[in-house]
Amino acid sequence: MTPPVSFRQLQVFVAVARRGTVSAAARQLSLSQSATSQALSDLERALEVAMFERLGRRLELNDRGRQLLPQAERLLDGMQEFVASAREPEGALRGTLSVSASATIGTYLLPTLAGDFGERHPGADLRLRLRNSGEVMTDVLRFDADLGLIEGQCHEPGLVSEPWSEDRLLVVASPRHPLAALDTLEGEALAEAPWILREQGSGTREVFEAAMAPVLQAAPSRRLRVRMELGQHEAIKQAVKAGLGLGCLSRLGVVDELERGELVTLATPLSLVRAFSLVWHPERYRSPLWQAFKVFLDEAR
Repeated sequence: MTPPVSFRQLQVFVAVARRGTVSAAARQLSLSQSATSQALSDLERALEVAMFERLGRRLELNDRGRQLLPQAERLLDGMQEFVASAREPEGALRGTLSVSASATIGTYLLPTLAGDFGERHPGADLRLRLRNSGEVMTDVLRFDADLGLIEGQCHEPGLVSEPWSEDRLLVVASPRHPLAALDTLEGEALAEAPWILREQGSGTREVFEAAMAPVLQAAPSRRLRVRMELGQHEAIKQAVKAGLGLGCLSRLGVVDELERGELVTLATPLSLVRAFSLVWHPERYRSPLWQAFKVFLDEAR
């Protein structure tokens, strides 16, 4: 006889897999930590298989757990659809979708898109997290996010990615900065300028450094002069407006400042066009809500 597996045990398994600790899963499910731990132990005992590697307090899925997680998610999603079909008009989408997005996308594009999607599907709960591109990929790899949106290309072989949209970075300065008077900023001036940049791991920083590589290679003794590293676009804009250095930011984030004359664009020979990409884990269950949001993003590109 097949050992009984409860709906609550599946919920606990999926929550621990997504959150990484029993305590975080307990908070998500509004259970006590002891009840959550017991449900997970009961599930592994019933199935006669261990699904996690215990690394201190953190639990990482083992190979068997990664194989079982999509099946558990499908079962939970099927139960949610069953309950929703009794309460909602046919075809209504319900459920929760976790989306991690890099700073530019998460600040300037995703809020409006999420609002529009929510108006179409009131039963859908989008959980948005703002990260840098490297952290987004980590979230998706660890099953902390169902879908990721990053700046630039995905370099993680364990993920699936596809281009979503295109963006252009601009080199900007205070109109009072001495370099703002140059017709074109290139060569020695580019290499010796003080820069206010995003932190390592951000898509913006990766694209900028790749564009600057030929300039720096032309004079091996030169190194990029990074005066400040800041994790927020708004902080970079304030530092650049104060004349502390040059910045390289998405055109999406500086439109208003350029119109008001608080910042100016500097012409350079740098190639600063980049792609925005969608990333997801190939082993993660792609629910009807996931698929609907993916189609929505494709249509909005």
